[in-house]
Amino acid sequence: MTTEVTETPTAADGPMAVGATAGRRRPTKALVPRSDLPNGPDHGLLAHIVVQDVRPSAPHGYPAKAVVGELIPVVAAIFKDGHDVLAAQAVLRKGTDVVATSALVHLGNDVWSGAVTATEMGGHELIVEAWTDRYATWAHKATVKLAAHQDVEVELAEAQDLLSEWAPGAGAGTGAETSADSPIAHALVALSDEGAHDADRINPALSAAVAHALAGPRLARDLTTAGPVPIWVDRPRAAAGAWYELFPRSFGGLRGAAAQIPRLAQLGFDVLYIPPVHPIGHSFRKGKNNTLTAGPGDPGSPWAIGSEDGGHLAIDPGLGTFEDFDNLVRTATDHGMEVALDIAFQCSPDHPWVKEHPEWFHHRPDGSIAYAENPPKKYQDIYPLNFWPFDEGDRLALWQACEKIFVFWAERGIRIFRVDNPHTKPFAFWEWVLAAVRSEWPDAVFLAEAFTRPKVMARLAEVGFSQSYTYFTWRLGQYGPEGLRAYVEELAHGPLADYMRPNFWPNTPDILSGPLRGGPPSAFALRYVLAATLAPSYGVYSGYELFENEPASPDNEEYLNSEKYEIKHRDLSRPGSLSPLFAAINESRKRHPAFASLRSVRFHGSDNPSIMAYSKRSDDGDDIVLVVVTLDPYAIQESVLHIDLDALGLAPDCLMDVKDELSGETYTWGAHPYVRLDPYLRVAHVFAVNAQARGRA
Repeated sequence: MTTEVTETPTAADGPMAVGATAGRRRPTKALVPRSDLPNGPDHGLLAHIVVQDVRPSAPHGYPAKAVVGELIPVVAAIFKDGHDVLAAQAVLRKGTDVVATSALVHLGNDVWSGAVTATEMGGHELIVEAWTDRYATWAHKATVKLAAHQDVEVELAEAQDLLSEWAPGAGAGTGAETSADSPIAHALVALSDEGAHDADRINPALSAAVAHALAGPRLARDLTTAGPVPIWVDRPRAAAGAWYELFPRSFGGLRGAAAQIPRLAQLGFDVLYIPPVHPIGHSFRKGKNNTLTAGPGDPGSPWAIGSEDGGHLAIDPGLGTFEDFDNLVRTATDHGMEVALDIAFQCSPDHPWVKEHPEWFHHRPDGSIAYAENPPKKYQDIYPLNFWPFDEGDRLALWQACEKIFVFWAERGIRIFRVDNPHTKPFAFWEWVLAAVRSEWPDAVFLAEAFTRPKVMARLAEVGFSQSYTYFTWRLGQYGPEGLRAYVEELAHGPLADYMRPNFWPNTPDILSGPLRGGPPSAFALRYVLAATLAPSYGVYSGYELFENEPASPDNEEYLNSEKYEIKHRDLSRPGSLSPLFAAINESRKRHPAFASLRSVRFHGSDNPSIMAYSKRSDDGDDIVLVVVTLDPYAIQESVLHIDLDALGLAPDCLMDVKDELSGETYTWGAHPYVRLDPYLRVAHVFAVNAQARGRA
């Protein structure tokens, strides 16, 4: 990534002016020669100090993502010619207000690192400042010469100039720097004592107190800034949460769904996600198992939106009323949960828009409206919208109508939207509409249901989606343990980590994959543990806890007797379900802030590829969790693990106490413990690591 770099002649000029908080960075531009720069008009077109590859950032100038209260890691490559010592800091701004600053530390190979924290939602800007540290450069040279017993007359004179230069500006601060008993005043007195030994004259100026007083860019003559890099700061729910999906009609409607909330809250879920609640069309309504002919009692697909009862701003009468919807939202709030509503920009043939705005749809050569297709799949009950008609007025009208849908439901208390198939709509539309909604509701969260190509998923994240469905569902089955590990590391540590947040779902109403197809309860248990402990955000679709495992056929991932086309009756409280595991994992997630971190995930060695081990740490390093999972749902697996204690912040030969959050058992482990997992009894250990065990064994 290239960021705009500007060099200023003095620190008094301050940080560079920046553009709007939201939107893209200004294009990179060369510096024009300026007569007031230190080297005069021949200064040249490039800054003296190079600041590049600033992260976090999105590759095409859209905002990177962060959440309130989290540490935002800042990394940049910073270097210049010669041997001068450099210094750098990160500055986070919201508008013209400086929110946070952080000194950057040189990690080696010209890579600098630090972290800042935002305290409120909304658009921010990150600027990286770098400069020649004149004091540190002088101190290094003086220290080396003193140690070599060389003449330091030049260094004594330089120190007097440097410290005197600081003193006149002290009045802008506290004034303590030049008080009679200040370290700088003491150092200046010592420097001027020509009768003293060189070491006695110079050592007070080399003190830690003087170094601290002179830290920062105030004395810089070549302050160079990179940025601004836009960052959008969300509320924490945009990054972490446990989701549960159910169809209200299978529970008697919206009132029945509300009655499930106390149970789901007790299981520790944060978000209740429901499919579209709108009226369902009659024309070409699908029957059970996606048949083309619906029977008299078949309810149709909730994604075939619109009938004589209304469209996207209406509620299906079979589900209830707006009063029932408001009760659902209120009940969720009362139990510490939120409702996520599915937004699907498509229509049944009976949607009011079909008659009122036929220009908003795709048409066949014969003039008829085209239904949706994803060959070989056909969706005769759905008309896709044409988001890019030839007429710009039609386009604007359609986009505004879609924006109104978000606004309508936001006004009814919805702040989380799961968006259906966003990859089939223009990126420009999403950039526009998501920004428009956030301008009124900055706490809005958008989950992209985009099971599509990686670059498309990434672009949707760039233009504004808070979270995205992922390939988690397939990575283990198709690519094995290394495939899953590589994918998680890509999401956690690669460039995607700056702007794409994953939401791991082991199943959805559309997807029954891998070992879940006909698989035993242990397959569901281990997949659940992986999803809920690897990703800060995860979700399950109702019926998962009952091990529903029948595929529609050997060749596709649809469920047999899919709830998309019929009403299901389940006893979700029956004994033997996964509900106790749900409760235990979610309770552990709430107890341990480490689970809310994605960037901290680290994988550990295992002699057996069928056993996976990984850890997470909280931002402050005090909370550590270690998860060990079997990947074999059928057979007992054993392994010796190789724990990277340094990744846990522990000494190399430390013994640590680990407590299993699922069983309550406690062990004392070193770096190479033995584990044995029986999938019919225990698919995983979820350990809390004693953060006090930091000493050596």
